[in-house]
Parts: sequence; C-alpha cells; structure tokens
Amino acid sequence: MAGNSDKAVWMLIGAALSIWLVYRIYVWLQSSPRSFMKDTIPINTEILPHPALGLLEAAGYEVIGGKLRVPLSFLVDGNAMFSRLYIDYIASADDGTPYLVMLERPRKQLEWTGSGIRDSLLPYLLLYPECGGVLYVNTLTSKVSRITLGKDDGESD
Repeated sequence: MAGNSDKAVWMLIGAALSIWLVYRIYVWLQSSPRSFMKDTIPINTEILPHPALGLLEAAGYEVIGGKLRVPLSFLVDGNAMFSRLYIDYIASADDGTPYLVMLERPRKQLEWTGSGIRDSLLPYLLLYPECGGVLYVNTLTSKVSRITLGKDDGESD
C-alpha cells in the first residue's frame, strides 16, 4: 500500500517540475533580446494636443496613444551603436485595428514613391507587424493617408 502512495507523490513532484520547467522556458523566450519584434504596440496614455487629432477623428480613427520613442541598438564589428525611432500617435480604427501615426514635418517630407515609402516607413511596419499600417498626416493639406504593407507578386517588373 505504501508503494502506491510513493508513486503518486513522485508523479505529482514530476508534474510540478515539468510545469515549472515549461513556464521558465516560456519566460526566458519572452525576455530574449529578439522578443521586441513580437511585442505588442506600447501605449503612451499621455496624448498631447495637436491639429492632427481632429483630422484623425474626422477620418474615423480614435487616437489611443501619444508619442512613443523606440530605442534601438546595433552591434557593428563589436561596437555598440544606438538610435531611436519616433511614433507620433497610435490610433485605432472602428474595427479595433491599431495604426501608427506619423506627422509630416517640413524638414523631413515623405517621398511619395515606392522606394521613398519603403525607406521611410518600412522599419515601423516591421517593428510592429500586428499594426494595420501607418497613418501619414499632413496638417497643411488636412490629408490623412493610410499606408499598409503588401507583398508584390513579382508581376509589376
């Protein structure tokens, strides 16, 4: 009779250790350096007033987050280099899809070509792949442009 209870205790200990091990591996994978690519979009609750907010609301978007600073680090031949990306706002569509909002700046205007959009906005779209795209707001012309990432089938050459 004592043998059966010993086996049950050892099975419980083994199950507890297995659960703990799986949990620790999960936590370790989430904290690995490459996990920032899988993170959800952080939301800054401090939303500073700007004329673009009215344009976004008129276009059917709700601003849910303020300015974000995304720190980046690169290792080049053993030397650490640092940079950052800035996102002006986070907006949400009626269906709940989040969008990154970029404001046009006079000193850094977007070149409206395929390569210009790629060079300027692709890092943002790759950093947060769960976002629906980028809303590019020009307050001078009161225009909100929705830019989404698609894949070319190779037939447009």
